[in-house]
Amino acid sequence: MNYFSSDFKLGILGGGQLGKMILAETRKFDIQTYVLDSSEEAPSRFGAHAFYQGSLMDFDTVYQFGKLVNLLTIEIENVNLDALDKLEAEGLPVFPSPKTLRMIQNKGKQKDFYVSNNIPTSPHQRFVDLNDLKKSIEKDELAFPFVWKCAQFGYDGNGVKIVRSAIDLINLPDVECIAEQMVPFKNELAVIVARSVSGEVKTYPVVEMEFHPEANQVEYVICPARIDEKVAQKATEIALQVSEAFNHVGLLAVEMFQTADDEILVNEVAPRPHNSGHYSIEASYTSQFENHLRAILNLPLGNTASKVAGIMVNLVGEEGFSGQVVYENIEKIMAIEGVTPHIYGKRETRPFRKMGHVTIVNEDMTEARKIAEEVKNSIRVISVQ
Repeated sequence: MNYFSSDFKLGILGGGQLGKMILAETRKFDIQTYVLDSSEEAPSRFGAHAFYQGSLMDFDTVYQFGKLVNLLTIEIENVNLDALDKLEAEGLPVFPSPKTLRMIQNKGKQKDFYVSNNIPTSPHQRFVDLNDLKKSIEKDELAFPFVWKCAQFGYDGNGVKIVRSAIDLINLPDVECIAEQMVPFKNELAVIVARSVSGEVKTYPVVEMEFHPEANQVEYVICPARIDEKVAQKATEIALQVSEAFNHVGLLAVEMFQTADDEILVNEVAPRPHNSGHYSIEASYTSQFENHLRAILNLPLGNTASKVAGIMVNLVGEEGFSGQVVYENIEKIMAIEGVTPHIYGKRETRPFRKMGHVTIVNEDMTEARKIAEEVKNSIRVISVQ
């Protein structure tokens, strides 16, 4: 099929910043794109050929949107899978498939999947609701501390909490959830795997993630990870094992823990472009967004190697600020060599909301990390006073 400068229409479910960055690649290749998102302020609303506002969880909305396009992909997992099942049964290519998404969308099912496929992961228990979890604690079947995760609809640190005592259970939502054993780890790592329709597979280098201690959000993504080569090789091998088990098409970001004794445990996955791969726009020969397109269109996958060391700094809303966004000191960081800001197009900021990211590229990793710290300390995402 001719995708370029043609009548072919690519549909994207979700119009957030990931969709916006996919659209930069579709424009490069002159591919028609249709986007569906629930928000009239969605970052992708300007970049697509056609933008539709509607719920991604509504069967009819998703189904009717799918009838407008020739191929459907996602930039967020929380979509109506029954609609995707019907569209796929009627012959529409949907990548990743609803079958793959069903195994990933619910974190309880996702963890069970790792266990049944002999993929190393931390021990976990599933609960139908918060009351079920509390009963398990009362019966001494679950001990503090543990990591609580809501089974569905969590994002960017929302829906995850470390529970050290009964006090931490207060204000947790009464939803289906899982409890994971705490893992003493050295590093949080990630590997992005690209898999095409015909089965061609490539991996990006292992990245290291530094998290904000309170918001549970990634602050820095460092590529390549500052780890031993044997550990990097093991992480890549496990990511490939996970990718093969899910049999996904497109990108799969595999987040992992490097334990104190250098074992690798899979934390969770995302079947789409991911925060851990944003550095690739500037630092890699082929960005994760371009390779997602190549994979779902069954085109040859691009080179995933890095040209230079790359570090990504997330730009999130400062605490204490809500309203019309202002990027304070952005001109200062733009004066630094190798620094590229990406602004997501969200007009309203609020504490810890992802508003953009900054990539730092440099031949020297130590220098890149130093500049990343300078960037982090310079720019502030605040609001009009």
